[in-house]
Amino acid sequence: FQVADNLYYVGTEGLSSFLITTPQGHILIDGAMPSSAKDIEASITSLGFKPSDVKILLNSHAHFDHAGGLAQLKRDTGAKLAASAADRSALETGTYPGSEDVKAFDFPPVKVDRVLNDGDQVILGGATLTAHITPGHSAGCTTWTFPVTVQGQKHEAVYYCSTSVAANRLVSKAKGPQYPGIVEDYRKAFAKLKTIKADVFLAPHGEQFGMEAKRAKLAPGAPSPFVDRGELTRAIAQSEADFEIQLAKQQKAAK
Repeated sequence: FQVADNLYYVGTEGLSSFLITTPQGHILIDGAMPSSAKDIEASITSLGFKPSDVKILLNSHAHFDHAGGLAQLKRDTGAKLAASAADRSALETGTYPGSEDVKAFDFPPVKVDRVLNDGDQVILGGATLTAHITPGHSAGCTTWTFPVTVQGQKHEAVYYCSTSVAANRLVSKAKGPQYPGIVEDYRKAFAKLKTIKADVFLAPHGEQFGMEAKRAKLAPGAPSPFVDRGELTRAIAQSEADFEIQLAKQQKAAK
C-alpha cells in the first residue's frame, strides 16, 4: 500500500520492506525472511511496478528476519546492495555475530556492493537517502532518513533501525557480550537518534510503528495517520527505557 507519493509498503504482515520509486529505477529497503522475497516481489508487481526496475537494495540491520530475503531479491532484480561497513561481514557470511553457533539465526549470504559509513547518501532518480549508523542491535545498524511528500506537503521520513535488546547479550560471564562495546554502542545510538528530526516514523516491524492501525485509518481526504511529529521522540524514549531495564536484568544475572 502507498504511504507517501513515491513510498510504498511491500513487506509482510510483521516484517517491513519499503519501496521508494523514481523515474530512474527504484530503491528497496530490507528483505524480511529468506522465504519473503517472492512475496515482496509480488507486492511490487501488484502496485504496478516491476521488480526488475529495483536498482538499489538497502538494509536496516544484518539479522535473518530483515536481511534473509536480500540474496534472492538481488538475484531476481539485478540490484546492487549498499550496506554499512560494520554489518558487511554478517551479510556476506549470513550469520549473527556473537551467536554463530545458533544455526536458526543463519540466512543466505549476500555480497555487499557498496560499503556505507555514517552520513553517506544513496541517490537515485531524485531520491536521496541518508545513512545514520545507530549501532547496538547490530554493530552496523543503519537508520535511514529521506524526504517524502504526503498529501502535497513535504515531510521527513525516518526508517528507524531497531534499538531493542532482543537476543543480544549485553553482559555475560559465560560468553561475554554479543560483541565488544555493545553497551556503549546502544548509548551512542540513542544519543544520535535524539538529534534526528522526522515526522513520518517507520520501522522494521509493523508493530513498532503501529502499521495496521494507521493503515486502517487511510482514507481519501483524511489526514495521513503516518504523519506524527512526536512519534520518533516517543519511540526513542520508550526503547531507551527498555534497554536500561534489560541491561540491569542481565547485569544482575551475571552476578
